[in-house]
Amino acid sequence: MTKSPHDALKNSRRVVRRGLLLGGIQLGVVMTLGLRLHGMQIKHADEYRMLSDGNSIKIRLLPPARGLIHDRKGVLIAGNEQNYRVTLTREEAGGDVESVLRRLSKLIPMSDARMEELLKEFSKERAITPIVLADRLTWEEFSSIAVNAPALPGVTPESGLSRYYPRAYDLAHVLGYVSRVSDYDLSKIENPEPVLMLPEFQIGKLGVEAKMEDVLRGTAGQRRVEVNNSGREMRELSRKEGQQGSTLQLTIDAGLQNYAEQRLGTESAAAVVIDVQTGELLCLCSSPSFDPNKFVRGISSKDYTSLLEHNHRPLADKTVQGVYPPGSTFKLATLLAGLEAGVINGGSRFFCPGHLEVGGRRFHCWRRGGHGQMDAIQSLEHSCDVYYYELAQRVGIDRIAEMARKLGIGVRHELPLSAIAQGIAPDRAWKREKYDQEWQIGDSLNAAIGQGFVLASPLQLAVMTARVATGKLIEPRLIRAIDGVPQLHEELPDLGVDPRNLKLVQAGMDAVMNSARGTARSARIVAEEWRMAGKTGTSQVRNITAAERARGVVSNEQLPWERRDHALFVCFAPYEAPRYAVSVVVEHGGGGSAVAAPIARDILLFTLAGGLPPLTAVPEAQRGEMEARHNAMKLYSPQPPKQGRSQA
Repeated sequence: MTKSPHDALKNSRRVVRRGLLLGGIQLGVVMTLGLRLHGMQIKHADEYRMLSDGNSIKIRLLPPARGLIHDRKGVLIAGNEQNYRVTLTREEAGGDVESVLRRLSKLIPMSDARMEELLKEFSKERAITPIVLADRLTWEEFSSIAVNAPALPGVTPESGLSRYYPRAYDLAHVLGYVSRVSDYDLSKIENPEPVLMLPEFQIGKLGVEAKMEDVLRGTAGQRRVEVNNSGREMRELSRKEGQQGSTLQLTIDAGLQNYAEQRLGTESAAAVVIDVQTGELLCLCSSPSFDPNKFVRGISSKDYTSLLEHNHRPLADKTVQGVYPPGSTFKLATLLAGLEAGVINGGSRFFCPGHLEVGGRRFHCWRRGGHGQMDAIQSLEHSCDVYYYELAQRVGIDRIAEMARKLGIGVRHELPLSAIAQGIAPDRAWKREKYDQEWQIGDSLNAAIGQGFVLASPLQLAVMTARVATGKLIEPRLIRAIDGVPQLHEELPDLGVDPRNLKLVQAGMDAVMNSARGTARSARIVAEEWRMAGKTGTSQVRNITAAERARGVVSNEQLPWERRDHALFVCFAPYEAPRYAVSVVVEHGGGGSAVAAPIARDILLFTLAGGLPPLTAVPEAQRGEMEARHNAMKLYSPQPPKQGRSQA
């Protein structure tokens, strides 16, 4: 079809308009490029020449703020403080590290020995690895370095956060500490995060700090910076802050922990307090303690050696790592095993003449003249050994061991703590596997009174007491909340023990404290609303020979400290409605009733009262001594911190 002249004109005009539009766009692009080239080549020529002359973009990681740790009441027990430091990167120092160090030494103190140490470290590390030259600088030192930065290539003044523990000694074993990432630490991680390579970056080494490292560490941030060929930062291009680690709330009561630490004093000892309704651990106190802040800052060889060589082992967490023969506290398990097996009942009686002959060997009771006729409750009240020798022969070691494990002995309780001991609840199979020997009747008699192969930690003894007090399968807990979210626990199942048998054992523990002839009557609580039930224990750490018995057993006070008996005590209160259980072990302390029981009673009273208890809660004759002891203590009343994610 032939187009009309009108249509042809119309199409021609449309083509012309489109051509003009495209031409205009092309002209605009060309002009813009021209102006841009003019600016780069003429107006900003010097600036771009400098940027192109060896400048580069570097990514700097920003270490995250470590998560905070609070006690059950919100009191800060592990926080972060401001830390000024200076680093040097060999790659950016122009190859003359020593010269830079000499110049820096005019601004901050740096001995020749320290300089030599740093030069050796630089020779070992990669050229791109920043090395910390000094930390915990004063503001004056820090600002002086910042002002002189142009004359110090590769030197970077940094402001960051460092871990600190406000109540250093009270919670050292629970919290542990953080320290610099070592090559050994990195070797244990398959694909270590880049943040772990940062100079002087610290991770948890012990305790909650170590076991909750992934939760507390946080996520690193980063900053993009432009540096020139001498390594000096020209400008910051972008910055993304890291994410702080999670905030933990422990079940521990810092005030109670502080009281327990002072009540244990200079003893080599441990104390555990557990809430028998929830399993929450309110106190895990190991004495003596140490200052974890020294490890954060780099402990000196002298200080570390003194800790290692101390005969009271301050670095060991005795609450969960220490295992001891539980002595007569283990009689709770032996008696329950006999009652559950139906071998005895509450009225079953055995005669104690002061010893028992078995297989030509004499097994002695702690009371040389014997106790006479004993029933179940009296056996606990007087802690008669012969009663349990007789019972062990009837019930057998396998059932005793089974009950011990049911009560938490010989079981490793999972907590975010280091080197938790499993203890030993021995039976025939255990000895055969361990020593390739058959079980002997003498082994059963020793085990029945918590000696021989039996070993338990203070934590396990507290769990045992809580389970006896409630008939529930109490599991210890240490983490109360993470980032404010409560860590809920399941409803506690029954222990699977006849309540009537539990009542009988509880009555025996009540008699220990409150009967006229109870072995721990002197350490009783006289306030009826806080009536306490307990069990003493004394475990030997040496063999007493027949010759020594004949001439008279040497008292603990006459022996060297390391050969004295361990003193143990377990208890719970209130008797009618149990709320808390306590275990105390005093290494080489002597008698459980004389040494461990008063300590445990006082700690339990502090827990029940929520602070210093009234003097009227203890026997009148002891009130002056308790008042003097409390007056000598330097207790503190911790206040919860203000709300906030970061606290420096």
